[in-house]
Amino acid sequence: MNKRSQDILAFIQRFQRERGYPPTIREIGDQFRIASTNGVRYHLQRLERDGHFHRTSKLSRGIVLSGAAWPTAGIPILGRVAAGQPILAEESFEGRLEPGELFGDPEGLFALRVRGDSMIEAGIHENDYVIVRQQQTASAGQIVVALVEDEATVKYYQPRKDRIELVPANPDHVPLVMDRERQWRILGVVKGVLRTV
Repeated sequence: MNKRSQDILAFIQRFQRERGYPPTIREIGDQFRIASTNGVRYHLQRLERDGHFHRTSKLSRGIVLSGAAWPTAGIPILGRVAAGQPILAEESFEGRLEPGELFGDPEGLFALRVRGDSMIEAGIHENDYVIVRQQQTASAGQIVVALVEDEATVKYYQPRKDRIELVPANPDHVPLVMDRERQWRILGVVKGVLRTV
């Protein structure tokens, strides 16, 4: 690996650690004063070929670092808390919350930060992270991440007789109708949501 590729890999790792998501090709280019996106892609292809990460095509932040799976120690579950009437607070160790067990094998999983409010009635809010299993098909009613032209969107997948609809979970938004005129594809199925407060 040459020095420039090493520096780019270190930058991607630091960026991911500090911000919680990977940089875009443009951000990498700006950092290293590489004017051409093809110049950045050259280094990314070499790093990917060497197994340092894999990329989800067509996502601007599609770099998934190798070894960046869920922590193995997990988060301890120490009891229950009321979201309605208060209950007696009693600490009791009930095991550990293992993200890998919740979402399955981390291979093929990626996370995206949500922008907008089109899925709020499905419990997906702005700045949440959706955990997505990369796949190109889905069943009716599943929540998917789809690439519509150049934009990724999260919606319910609803096939109809003559078209596919990507349906929001907010009455203020209208379904996106996918027909032969529109370029789109499924990137994956949402397996869960992470939120920090």
